[in-house]
Amino acid sequence: MSTIELTDNATKKAQSWLCDAVDEATRNEIENLLANDPKGLLEAFYSDLEFGTGGLRGVMGVGSMRMNKYTVGMATQGLANYIKSQFPHQATAVAIAYDSRNNSPFFAKTAADVLSANGIHVHLFSELRPTPLLSFAVRELGCQAGIVVTASHNPPEYNGYKVYWQDGAQVLPPHDKGIIAEVRKIENVADVNFNGNNALIHTISSKVEEAYLDKLNSIIHAKEEIKAANNLKIVYTSIHGSGISMVPQALNSLGFQHVSIVEEQAVPDGNFPTVKSPNPEEHEALALALKKAEDLGADLVLGTDPDADRVGLAVRNNEGKLVLLNGNQTGSLLVYYQLMQLKNKAALLPNHYVAKTIVTTDLIEDMAKAFGVNCYHTLTGFKYIAGVMGEREGKEIFVGGGEESYGYLVGEFVRDKDAVLSAVVMSEVAAWCSYHNRTLWDLLMEIYQQFGLYHEQLLSITIKGLDGVQQIKNMMAQLRSNPPAFLGGVAVKEVIDVEYSTITNLKDQSVKPFDLPQSNVLQFVLEDKSKISARPSGTEPKIKFYFSMCEEFKGPELYNEQVSLINQRMDQIKTELGV
Repeated sequence: MSTIELTDNATKKAQSWLCDAVDEATRNEIENLLANDPKGLLEAFYSDLEFGTGGLRGVMGVGSMRMNKYTVGMATQGLANYIKSQFPHQATAVAIAYDSRNNSPFFAKTAADVLSANGIHVHLFSELRPTPLLSFAVRELGCQAGIVVTASHNPPEYNGYKVYWQDGAQVLPPHDKGIIAEVRKIENVADVNFNGNNALIHTISSKVEEAYLDKLNSIIHAKEEIKAANNLKIVYTSIHGSGISMVPQALNSLGFQHVSIVEEQAVPDGNFPTVKSPNPEEHEALALALKKAEDLGADLVLGTDPDADRVGLAVRNNEGKLVLLNGNQTGSLLVYYQLMQLKNKAALLPNHYVAKTIVTTDLIEDMAKAFGVNCYHTLTGFKYIAGVMGEREGKEIFVGGGEESYGYLVGEFVRDKDAVLSAVVMSEVAAWCSYHNRTLWDLLMEIYQQFGLYHEQLLSITIKGLDGVQQIKNMMAQLRSNPPAFLGGVAVKEVIDVEYSTITNLKDQSVKPFDLPQSNVLQFVLEDKSKISARPSGTEPKIKFYFSMCEEFKGPELYNEQVSLINQRMDQIKTELGV
């Protein structure tokens, strides 16, 4: 579209919002944009805020491209219509949770009003709660769907909401596309019924949270070791998010006696005043927690994101220094510990399995093979792991798993990544290690000793400008048509092209099928088991390269030296790939 066409489109959309269905303050703001701010008008109304496969996410404000009462209402009206079409002859219910972001309670109530106005029962949390509790509540309360109002770790000006289906997992095909189709049919604010029916809106009882904590308690292996580890010191930060409502309570209920809260970040605040980004993957977000841990001589640092589905960890290395674990390291520790405990209790069965995404470390697969259980690979995004869990429910038993982006799960009672559960389980692992005169770092080194040193790195590249998306397409096309024969001095053994569902052996050019849904991902598997993956974003001019290098481990005392050399090799590969 040309700038003139976009401006005309924005003007028409804005004028369509000047109706009785829109409140006076919003109409006044739109009239001001029409009269005085053509740039602001274009940004607010040039299109519609896209309802994608995960739901909504955008900057808050007036306009069809913004998160506000009316875009939330239109999306929820579409969702209500879809739910009614799927369950035409029964009473239906939706559970709703929200995090600490600005306007999250308001958007949650807006969604509740629209759903109840359409005759759907709503189970609404009375205050902010973690995303995994919403997943649990959908299943516990027998709901047909769920909504959590959050924009994860986006900047403060963002909000959004994610949609869940009756299995407690984020929507997958065909429901994601079915919901999107219904949302697109809502073309005007006047098509939305905002007249909530309070008789159909129910406050979620504390019994749901108690049931969750009971389930969490049931998956803990080392209760005696936790009691004995009286000296284990934990520092926790919720980074102004919803984790404060459950993580300390969960840790205390299981007997962790020395949990210190980062008070400066304990108050839920959608402005996230103490951090640049409320992202536990970033060192800066955990800076206050790390300082407190040094002051207290703590053993473990835990930090959760605003909706408490992802957790970052810091542990002490063999020099006694606090170091941040990456998502692959934490996920590997979590999975190894679960498999080890089940095996030691003679409770590990042939139909147990673990799951991970295709860009998550293959160390998890190596461990699964060693313990004699299956490891399922999924596309990027925890909802695909939840999809595996749904497909295998009643036939196989999910042990645990996760993704490199700091999201993990143990057990089957939640169907999304769970930072409350993960924080508790990793604290349990720390207590078990302490009881056996080890540390989490020692256990990680033992894993490397047994399976080899896996070291991962993520490179995210944004190519700005009008031709950014095309440049990335060209980059992927070049990698497909002319795959490298060597990377970092090691031969490329296989090329996995997920978009075309093929695995090509470069030595003999043989091709075999790759059994996953199509996605624009390329993976180069090297002779030494290292793997480099390229994955463009579907929504912005960004491409991610995932580097996972594997080599024989030379021992804990040489860990830093090995990692330094691997990083140099990664830099060489980046040069060879032209990134």
